[in-house]
Amino acid sequence: MALALKKVKGSLDRIFDKNLQDLVRGIRNHKESEAHYISTCLEEIKNELRQDNAAIKANAVNKLVYLQMLGYDISWAAFNMIEVMSAPKFTFKRIGYSAASQTFHEKTDVLMLTTNMIRKDLGSQTMYDAAVALNGLSCFMTPDLARDLVNDVLSLMSSTRPYLRKRAVLISYKIFLAYPDALRPAFPRLKEKLEDPDPGVQSAAVNVICELARKNPKNYLSLAPVFFKLMTTSTNNWVLIKIIKLFGALTPLEPRLGKKLIEPLTNLIHSTSAMSLLYECINTVIQVLISFTTGMADHSSSIQVSGLFLQLCVQKLRILIEDTDQNLKYLGLLAMSRILKSHPKAVQSHKDLILQCLEDKDESIRLRALDLLFGMVSKKNLMEIVKKLMQHVNKADGSQYRDELLSKIIEICSQQNYLYITNFEWYITVLVELTRTEGATSHGSLISSQLLDVAIRVKTIRPFAAKQMAVFLENSHALASQLQRSGMQEVLYAAAYVCGEFAQFVEDPTSLFQSMLHARVTSLPPHVQAVFIQNAMKLFARAVTEAEQSQDDEKTEELLNILTEKLPVFVQSGNLEVQERASCVLSMVKYAAKARAKGSEISADFNHLFKGELNPVAPKAQRKVPVPEGLDLDAWINSPPESSEDESQTTFNYKTKEDDLGEFYSKREKEKEISNEERMEMREQRLKQQESNPNYLSSKPKATKIQSGYQVPGENGDDLPPVENIDIVVPLHIPGMTSSDKYLRQEQERRRQRHSERMKRKTEKEKKKGKKDRKKHRAVEESPEEDVEPVHSVDIVEEEMPEGATKTDSEEEERNDDLYKALDMDLESPLTAADNLPTRSHRVVTETVTKTALKESAPAEKKKKKKKEKKEKKKKSHRRRDELLLVDELEEVATGNGGELPSAPKQDSANGHAGAAKEPNDDLDFWLSNTAESAAPLDGKGDAPAEESSKRRHKKKKEKSSKHKKHRKSVQEVDTKAEPEAPSESPPLQLSTRFVHLADNDDLSVDYETRAIPMQERQILVAFLFKNMAAQRLKDIEFNVLDTLNTRLIRPPGLSPHDAVKIPFSLLPGSLNEAHLVFSAVSLNMPQKLRGTVTYILKDNENATQHKLDFKLFLPCSSYLVATNCGGSRFAELLSSGNLPEKSSIRVTAPDLEFSHALQKICFYLKFSVVERVEGSASLYASSIQQHHVCLLLKSVPNGFSVDAKSNEPSLLSNILEELKDLCK
Repeated sequence: MALALKKVKGSLDRIFDKNLQDLVRGIRNHKESEAHYISTCLEEIKNELRQDNAAIKANAVNKLVYLQMLGYDISWAAFNMIEVMSAPKFTFKRIGYSAASQTFHEKTDVLMLTTNMIRKDLGSQTMYDAAVALNGLSCFMTPDLARDLVNDVLSLMSSTRPYLRKRAVLISYKIFLAYPDALRPAFPRLKEKLEDPDPGVQSAAVNVICELARKNPKNYLSLAPVFFKLMTTSTNNWVLIKIIKLFGALTPLEPRLGKKLIEPLTNLIHSTSAMSLLYECINTVIQVLISFTTGMADHSSSIQVSGLFLQLCVQKLRILIEDTDQNLKYLGLLAMSRILKSHPKAVQSHKDLILQCLEDKDESIRLRALDLLFGMVSKKNLMEIVKKLMQHVNKADGSQYRDELLSKIIEICSQQNYLYITNFEWYITVLVELTRTEGATSHGSLISSQLLDVAIRVKTIRPFAAKQMAVFLENSHALASQLQRSGMQEVLYAAAYVCGEFAQFVEDPTSLFQSMLHARVTSLPPHVQAVFIQNAMKLFARAVTEAEQSQDDEKTEELLNILTEKLPVFVQSGNLEVQERASCVLSMVKYAAKARAKGSEISADFNHLFKGELNPVAPKAQRKVPVPEGLDLDAWINSPPESSEDESQTTFNYKTKEDDLGEFYSKREKEKEISNEERMEMREQRLKQQESNPNYLSSKPKATKIQSGYQVPGENGDDLPPVENIDIVVPLHIPGMTSSDKYLRQEQERRRQRHSERMKRKTEKEKKKGKKDRKKHRAVEESPEEDVEPVHSVDIVEEEMPEGATKTDSEEEERNDDLYKALDMDLESPLTAADNLPTRSHRVVTETVTKTALKESAPAEKKKKKKKEKKEKKKKSHRRRDELLLVDELEEVATGNGGELPSAPKQDSANGHAGAAKEPNDDLDFWLSNTAESAAPLDGKGDAPAEESSKRRHKKKKEKSSKHKKHRKSVQEVDTKAEPEAPSESPPLQLSTRFVHLADNDDLSVDYETRAIPMQERQILVAFLFKNMAAQRLKDIEFNVLDTLNTRLIRPPGLSPHDAVKIPFSLLPGSLNEAHLVFSAVSLNMPQKLRGTVTYILKDNENATQHKLDFKLFLPCSSYLVATNCGGSRFAELLSSGNLPEKSSIRVTAPDLEFSHALQKICFYLKFSVVERVEGSASLYASSIQQHHVCLLLKSVPNGFSVDAKSNEPSLLSNILEELKDLCK
């Protein structure tokens, strides 16, 4: 009875409790007193958490979760959340785990109480309980939880429900990060999930492994064949993106992998419409191309292939950059910058496109284009690029982009120790011009440091730099306001230093140091004034030396008087540095005046003060100064001061900041609030005052006086012409200042002369050799990038380092807290006892009972274990040998192993896992060594031959009674005797493209390739490769064919069957690009020939002419075939099913063509896949886009080979065999 009353009371309490909806509604209704309302709700929630009813607690925790999202701390309710997590009802459990995932962290004390509860939920019969536990655990994973729950999570990977397997695979990533020791024992099970039948589980495994391999890719190189199979079979774009990213990280480690990836990546680039996938494919192709140039031993054989794929990537990226979508444009520029690092010449040809991006409205695109220009700089184009950037500086909107332009100009010029600068006079002029840019900037100190660095380190430029800085200082009064607005006053610091340090190159030191000590200098920043005073003293020393050498006493007295008159202004400065330097200089001048009055010379004393040359100091010099022995830099020089008691007791009678704020807010509260009527009256009074005020300029012109964009004359006596704004920027001309355009014109003229001289020498050589048949319409190609000679010799002073400093660049300390560093381990070596995962153990019983139990149970357990191990060994060894036998039969000639089988994998007694120390590497090497025609059977292995070989092996094993090793050797001996030795083959053919020549003339060359479209039964895609052979730009390309009854071109909407299709690009001289067109076909049984025309316009500087190119497009029957993987069992079913009634046999005479080369050409050009290959015979299969089957059996015969074919379409079969004859002749 008491229990029933308690339940009724709990139900009544729940009726009057606030739920989450009431809490949200209440917060919205109490906007003015929200904090007070929430504090009241928190008190109510605390009372609810004290109740025994689970529903009330779950409701309270649900409200706490909402308050936590508003910023309130709810960590005090952690134990109550665990209570709700342990509730048997799923709706309550979900609330508890949700609250824990938002609140719990690694330092939460109550997490130790959740281990058994989470383990119980993971083992629940309800999959939703386990799923919510996995989701919550991923948010508050700790090393202790990972260690204790790893076995439970791994058991869920083998669950029959894909819903749980997927979540278990995903949370394993968090377990590995928190508990790295779990990676090795869990990796075999994780690897199995890559071949899971559920695509969700497979995608989760791909994501986990790709994330693990992102930091340590070398540990996952053995999985390359598995991921390659997934890449060629998966249709999920996100899985493909992950896999392709992984291959991009693996390619630098294994350069041979690039040859395998080129073909599938190229197919994806041509076929995919997903820009994200296209971008990742291009990135990975870039990595492959880099591996070709760095890691391939046969680098020369890969140059031509890499050039084609590089050109394809750059063309695709140009399409992205020219797209109107800003995101695609940004990604194109980003990928182009990666190509720039390894193949700069391929990107430099698109300099015009990159410069166009500098005018884009999006600032991020402009910044990315700037980064590209940084890498495109060479000695030949440096001046042109800097000129373009300086034009953009003057037009830049916003100080941030202007600052980025300025810094990028300086970074471009100063990179690699001024490698690309051939004329330092030009660079000094550029820096001076940058100081006169309009608009505020924060890079005045950067320009100042560059002026100092160039003047100090380049000795030959010092005279020019000193003269230019002298002109700049003498005219600084005219530039003062502009320098102050633009923040370029720091440049005066460098100008004064250069003129003072190299005073011997200043023409008139007297007038210069007078201008440096003018009264207006006091308006400059204090540190600039200090440098002015110091270097004015150097110029004074130079002037006094010249005066004494010419024995001009009056000039010497005049110089002393000038300093005596000018310096007192600086002595009165409020800055201590300026005051101290002025006082020192003034004292020295007074001392010199006294010495001069006695008749002694003073120039030697002043020159002695500034004797010697200051060399630049390396940036890392200070930290590399060796610490003397016995010196402790952390020890106190004197004893630390003791705090006196008198200071602590001293009180001050002044108001604190808090008191002032309190008075301020109290006054604001006392102020009377203004009503709306009073506010309107104040507004009207203000408007009347503005109308009567003649000095007030209204921002809105009156509508009565504006008609057609100009002011109507004659009204109110204002008969004035309209005033227009003319934006003309005329830079202030300063006599003596040179312009950078002058050096640019000189450099262009110098290169033009060198080019003409080089061409003269070339023509003379050609005349001597008798080469008179050159084509006149061809433009003279520009010479390759050459080392441009500098205008004057450059001697760059190296930076000084302290004595005893070690010249190392490893200044940054290694991070020891890297999460991924602990996951860098060998995943393929056999597991040991130390790698076993921790398991739960029960309490320990007494020793006597334990020993007797062990003695009794040991023999039985050993027998059971031995039986299980023998069975597993038999199964695995048979399965492994069957697979290797099939591979050997298919690749016997390629590998040259004569059918010899590798040894079966050994069993590790500690953990029962198959040892894989050598197998993955062997499999990877074997997979990477496969040729083009042998890639297909590895992916689709025949089942029938495997079954026959396994039966034969089982039969032999029954007849033999020897041990396992002897049996394996006998099988190998029988196989090697039964099979003749494979003859040695020549290297495989290098087949890189299926493009066929279509037509060409002097201006244009066109090739084409046919490709099947997946899931389209009546359409094929034809890729046309257009190449500009002329010296002019080729634009407005149009393609047209005459449609037939069977085949027609699919044109865009709005075009008639007779209209031409416009090709969406133009071609620069020597460039090529690819266009895709789709054709529809009714019947696939006969080859088709289509007549067509390509029209285009040749555009040069003067005129444009239209031309055309006629062609005949041939579409063979093989255009409609698709290379489909077919297993041996399925191939046998097709042949025996009776569904292929049409038969045909031919014999091909080709004495010079080897069987392996013929097989390779048929698979590549006719799109067949190899089902099985044994010695001199092979089975091939292909299907058409309309599901017609074509099966071939090739047999090697003297002087050629024979072909037996079957199909369900006779016309198609006969035409395919005719193509095969023509191909192999």
